Amino acid sequence: METLPVPPSSPLPANAPLPADTCDVLVVGGGINGCGIARDLAGRGWRVVLAEQDDLAAHTSSSSTKLIHGGLRYLEYYEFSLVRKALQEREVLLKSAPHIMWPLRFVMPHDPAMRPAWLIRLGIFLYDHLARREVLPGSRGVNLRTHPVGAALQDRYTRGFVYSDGWVDDARLVVLNAIDARARGASVRTRTRVESVQREAGGWLAQLAGPQGERQTVRARALVNAAGPWAESFLRGVARPAGHESLATRSLRLVKGSHIIVPRCFEHDHAYIFQNPDKRIIFAIPYEREFTLIGTTDEEIHGDPRDARIGPDEVAYLCEQASRYFRRPVRAADVVWSYTGVRPLLDDASGDPSAVTRDYLLESNELPGGGAPLLSVWGGKITTFRKLAEDAADELGRMLGEPRRAWTEGAFLPGGDLRDWVGPPQRPDTDFERLVQTLGQRHPWLPGPLARRLARAYGARVGLVLGEARSLADLGAAVAPGLYEAELRYLREEEWACSADDVLWRRSKLGLHLTVAERAQVAAWLAAHAQAGADDEMTMKVDTCS
Repeated sequence: METLPVPPSSPLPANAPLPADTCDVLVVGGGINGCGIARDLAGRGWRVVLAEQDDLAAHTSSSSTKLIHGGLRYLEYYEFSLVRKALQEREVLLKSAPHIMWPLRFVMPHDPAMRPAWLIRLGIFLYDHLARREVLPGSRGVNLRTHPVGAALQDRYTRGFVYSDGWVDDARLVVLNAIDARARGASVRTRTRVESVQREAGGWLAQLAGPQGERQTVRARALVNAAGPWAESFLRGVARPAGHESLATRSLRLVKGSHIIVPRCFEHDHAYIFQNPDKRIIFAIPYEREFTLIGTTDEEIHGDPRDARIGPDEVAYLCEQASRYFRRPVRAADVVWSYTGVRPLLDDASGDPSAVTRDYLLESNELPGGGAPLLSVWGGKITTFRKLAEDAADELGRMLGEPRRAWTEGAFLPGGDLRDWVGPPQRPDTDFERLVQTLGQRHPWLPGPLARRLARAYGARVGLVLGEARSLADLGAAVAPGLYEAELRYLREEEWACSADDVLWRRSKLGLHLTVAERAQVAAWLAAHAQAGADDEMTMKVDTCS
């Protein structure tokens, strides 16, 4: 992998004022696709503004099953191109950020009533060979009577199959793309709503409203609609064409996927993939050391995606299907947390939401004769975000008449280049373990669990969090167990974190490990320091005026 040079312009702090009212590309949407596109464009030298109405990854991109995978089940729908594209991306991503992504082995217990063994073997053989593998081991059969992965399962499951995919901290993946975009010159604006965009002969005129209601006009040569579940409504209600034609030419199907978190169901580090009588599958995945993540559902919804919540029927469904396999039943009372994401899937007239394609489509729209290009992102999955962003940047370069070289396939994400800590890279998973070891050696005062958590979250950037600290006391007060003021300051100043939810459920999953009172302490600290920051800003304005 290579670390590409960052353009000479100095990085902008989180939510810094825009340097000018003109840019090359305005990207609407701060999920994985929007941030990935902004990063790619900025790395090619274009001036980029990204506007997100809420927090980064506030919706779909923090509510996935958190897998870097080809999608084994999509083979049944003959989605060979999608699966191959995703499989090719797995190891590219694993190498780019080994602190937030790592290999994961999956166990599929064989249930003869679901699918015959020969069909599963064929599917896994294709899965192994549709794309080149360097890091991930191949599949194999396993005797569930004797292998440790069989201990948590009911006795009737005696045979299984094991294959490889990857795990990702989805919300942190989004943040890392935003950090890299900003480092390469982009302006990343969170809690900034695009109220209107008007197409003109020379580009787009956008009206933005910031977190305090402040207004700004931005002119952009090109517009990217990466609004996810809001991509269709953005075109119908916010983006106004130069003439009277509608910019919305496609429809989305909004499919709700819900997950539950329960106390740990098994002791080993493998995940499970369970086949259900309705021909769907669910995953049961080791999560945050003490828990198991179970999901997902597929339910089509209508209305505002913000209102999507897990329903009692979904909880019952996930518990019932998991209990068909686990020796110890999973009950609704076991659920300690749940989350719901709305997947914006391109409407392909499929009757079954599970069968709707997860592939993406990039739709270009220009004025007659060229000019004022619009690129809309339809669909997609987290595994293919980098390739989607690369394709989007290529297409924007074509429409702007300025094709520029792609660069992300061999580049690290922020914190992913561990060479200063561990020397030449070997394997992403073993490199991370060497990072943890080196971090402990350089900072022996760090408790082991804290050192591992910080290494997981920040990778090679962990030094930015620790600063010049030589003891735990140097990190400031413990606002909550294992969460010190130094880390909270870093998250506020460098990662756009404003609220307790930003910190506890997106930048980390510490919310699972804290009590209600401890979460409230984090919220109070952030609120107090937000007010202090506002007071300091007002003082500077007064001093300047005087």
